[in-house]
Amino acid sequence: MAINLLFDKVIDYSVEDLINLNVTGNILITRDANTPAGDPVVVNLSNLADVQALSRIVVENGATVVAGGGLASVGAIKNITVDGGTLELGGSVIAANVLSSINVGPDGGNIKVDSAGVGVGVLSNVVTFIDSNGNSTSTIPNNFTVDFPDSSSVWGYYNPLTNITTVGLDLDILGLIDVSLGPSIKISGNPFGLGFGVKEWTNSSNPDGTGGILICYLAGSMIRTPTGDVAVEDLREGDTILAYVNGEAEPCQIVWAGHAQAKVNPNLEDDEAGYPVRIVKDAIAEGVPYKDMLVTPEHCLYFDGRFVPVRMLVNGNSIFYDRTFTSYTYYHIETPKHAVIMADGMLSESYLDTGNRASFRSSGVVVASLGSKKRDWSVDAAAPLCTQKDFVQPLFEKIANRHNAAGQALCQTVLRDLLANPDIKLETNTGKRIRAIKVQDGHYTFMLPANVQSVQIVSRTSRPCDVEGPFVDDRRKLGVAVGQITLRDARNVLEVSTHLENEELPGWYALEQNGTARWTNGNAKLDLNVRPASGIRMLSVQVLAAGPYLVSDATATQLAKRA
Repeated sequence: MAINLLFDKVIDYSVEDLINLNVTGNILITRDANTPAGDPVVVNLSNLADVQALSRIVVENGATVVAGGGLASVGAIKNITVDGGTLELGGSVIAANVLSSINVGPDGGNIKVDSAGVGVGVLSNVVTFIDSNGNSTSTIPNNFTVDFPDSSSVWGYYNPLTNITTVGLDLDILGLIDVSLGPSIKISGNPFGLGFGVKEWTNSSNPDGTGGILICYLAGSMIRTPTGDVAVEDLREGDTILAYVNGEAEPCQIVWAGHAQAKVNPNLEDDEAGYPVRIVKDAIAEGVPYKDMLVTPEHCLYFDGRFVPVRMLVNGNSIFYDRTFTSYTYYHIETPKHAVIMADGMLSESYLDTGNRASFRSSGVVVASLGSKKRDWSVDAAAPLCTQKDFVQPLFEKIANRHNAAGQALCQTVLRDLLANPDIKLETNTGKRIRAIKVQDGHYTFMLPANVQSVQIVSRTSRPCDVEGPFVDDRRKLGVAVGQITLRDARNVLEVSTHLENEELPGWYALEQNGTARWTNGNAKLDLNVRPASGIRMLSVQVLAAGPYLVSDATATQLAKRA
């Protein structure tokens, strides 16, 4: 409990029927040791009756209070404080403005704004943040979110003059922008880090809603619970599943469940496009999984005390990118601590919030505060994340060989046509291409036209994960590794080092070999940093490493197919 208050009444169970409280102090709505198993504790305040001069309702520890239109007759409620729980604003509560104040405590929480049945308008009370003693604070609590479950997009605006942020579907900014499509709420300060102008959030802008990665199950994934396997889409906050600790199954409560929509981008590589990965029945072992399993590429499977992203095990047959999907809904469940759980008979993982929680919610938009706590794989994971080739490659080959031994077609480990020549050239800002006039010991010499101040180093590219196999955790599109560069004219020899000094130079990856080498992405800018010259100059580029490169995408073993 993060709020230091004395409570006259504790409600630790769901309230569906009319309840008479007849109390004059504070009410705590929580989930605790007395909460019935599997009860998420949802209390509809519209069902409260005979409330006498109530001071404050605090909702914590994953419990939910629903503030509906019925609150208009409960005028004695002065304050609702969310402190690790959920406040759902529904019915006509916004239009009626029947709540005196709403606070968010140091444990954060979720304010859910349901547009169904709610008229257009802005809740007049400003949501404020308080510390553990109930005092106002500007500190943004961890895990504070605002959820619009029925909306595909919402807008936000921060007014620095009033130090208030308005979020929702009803905005009127200086008479210049007037959006009146549904409810909005006001929040003290700038908890979402908004800059100048209006910010729009959507529920489908990226596969994970934030430009990051997806780590999720698809519908139909069967999660092991004490009473049997349950489809992931049917699990809810407060339900109990089994977590596996040192090989032993232990009951574990779901503290959060979410889902969102993914849309495939076929223009990207299969592992980045958003295609789900299909693990066919018995791919890992007999009965593992016991049916085809569908997960996102970054989802981890559990092997020998380690988590391995499934994308590193894709072999094109028993584990493959399923191009049947162009869009789909993905799901995840969170336990109090990151856990090893069982899905479809395969040991896998629960959700670990590394910063993409805002992509999930009922079906709408969630806005997460800057203070929302992100977790780290190195600290918070139930087992180490392993992407090292020496561990993953034998695992990959074991799974592929199992498939082959069953009489199936050969998997990923087949020969492919490769090229060693990087086909390196320079391009000027006028589009002129310049080929090397000399290549010796890895040094490519080019003749530059007069007055050229910058060039693009252009070459073939390949990804190590495509050339060697997905068990190599390097998905960079590598051109050539460049070392020393010199520029020679009739009088001088100058060293060009901008590619080793300017970290923001387009087309270059991070420095390697103690700052003496840097890979290009196949089209890297090189600033010469010299005065314009009318004469011919010679540019020498040292290529320390290059390729091999795939002859073409068509010759590579396909890791994707249609189920």
